[in-house]
Amino acid sequence: MKYTLIAWMRDKPGVLSRVAGMMRRRNFNIDSLQVGHSEAPGISRMTFVVDGNDRMVDQVIQQLRKLVDVTQVENISEQPIVAREMAMVRVATNADTRAEIVQIVNIYRGEIVDVALDSMIVQIVGSEDRVASLVDLLDNFGILEMVRTGPVAMARGRLERSRRRGTAVWRAQADGRDAVSTERFKTGGV
Repeated sequence: MKYTLIAWMRDKPGVLSRVAGMMRRRNFNIDSLQVGHSEAPGISRMTFVVDGNDRMVDQVIQQLRKLVDVTQVENISEQPIVAREMAMVRVATNADTRAEIVQIVNIYRGEIVDVALDSMIVQIVGSEDRVASLVDLLDNFGILEMVRTGPVAMARGRLERSRRRGTAVWRAQADGRDAVSTERFKTGGV
């Protein structure tokens, strides 16, 4: 079974490497991994999908919580979530197939982001099934190149966590001083 986990961590160089190293050493398989800035200055949010059983996922969560720069870990697999992926696909075109490809992309609410004489780049953002379905259709025309993200996810509904900053977030923000004013965490990502 696939599990979706979210981890919040300090936005410092080497943190992603430590997380990936921990997963590799313990033989955990990561299906997808997405990292970006969060709503809190100095904190990045990692969404990843792991494949395994309940015992393995509990172990992943416990091991992540032991890492110094990880401030919080949440398993959202059992919750209703909103998950989105993005794909950019360079598909082969000619004068005969261009209109048909544009029509298919419009049906899937995708975008044509670049056009050349012999190809075009299609972008789609949506659920994993919708992205996979469009990719399958475009494969009939000839996919020349493709890049696809894994899912980024958030739990549906109202956020029930306290809006008060936790101590880990407080520590991550330059020992209590606002990280924006000190610009201490301008590292360019995880």
